[in-house]
Amino acid sequence: MQVIEDAWQLQDTVGPTVATVGNFDGVHRGQQRVLETVRERATSIGARAAVVTFEPHPLSILRPERPPQRLTTRAQKRELIRRCDVDLMAIVHFTAAFATTPASPFVEDFLCRRLGVAELYVGSQFGFGHQREGNLALLQELGDRLGFRAMGVGEVRSSDEVISSSRIRQAIRDGAVAAANSMLGRAFAITGEVVRGEGRGKDQGWPTINIEPDHEILPADGVYASQVWIPTRDKVFGAVTNIGSRPTFPGSENRVLEAHLFDFGREVYGERVELSFVERLRGERRFPSATELVQQIGRDATEAREYLARQDCSSLVPTLSV
Repeated sequence: MQVIEDAWQLQDTVGPTVATVGNFDGVHRGQQRVLETVRERATSIGARAAVVTFEPHPLSILRPERPPQRLTTRAQKRELIRRCDVDLMAIVHFTAAFATTPASPFVEDFLCRRLGVAELYVGSQFGFGHQREGNLALLQELGDRLGFRAMGVGEVRSSDEVISSSRIRQAIRDGAVAAANSMLGRAFAITGEVVRGEGRGKDQGWPTINIEPDHEILPADGVYASQVWIPTRDKVFGAVTNIGSRPTFPGSENRVLEAHLFDFGREVYGERVELSFVERLRGERRFPSATELVQQIGRDATEAREYLARQDCSSLVPTLSV
């Protein structure tokens, strides 16, 4: 996949293309349907499948006091789009100045002249341009004048509601990772570096890796059946993961993410890993003593092992570059 980092400055024509435009945060099942349509049509007419996306997320510029917590890092988003067999990813740097660009010049000068769009596919609720003045109807009107086809792609639903990035974010905040995974079409996964913790888990017989996450959003505090990919081992390990402030221990106030990996006892400090959340087992709670906590960890580990053994989790592991 060719990646154009500052596509707004592109001078040469890279078409013909069949393209889509959007944020693609999460690259969820609804967005995947758009990408599949683009890929199929590009193959059919002998064009390049292209995605136009924005960095940073437009709402982080338009609404800086309440920016969205992104579901994927830039690296994850790029890899997930690549895995949809896209030929070209054009990244437009979204700035306050760019936000004032009207829809029509964006379509005529950028999509048509520089991207050489023959067909354009967007979600049926798509909006773009200054104050979101652009929609599917405007795209179709411009297409008739400029010589390209603009089509809407039907929405994908889950539990009888339209799948959206905002809906997935809420599910993750609630700890409903299985529901989020259903909408994503894979496991919600975070990447990060393994850092040194306080060593309590090892002392209690349950060694853990502490992960400093790259992500803006994490699931609700609690215990999760999960899987951890360690690139240097090129292997995925089942795990039981805790997110929270460890209220059983006085003075533990910082929120931490720690995972006990099954059948793995090596140190991986400083390495980067990817952790996929499969199911929430319970919320975080305070125990009367460390002994009772250790006993509960044992039960959690058994439950996580059994849950992972019952599920076909192979499709849930993104195994992305970290």
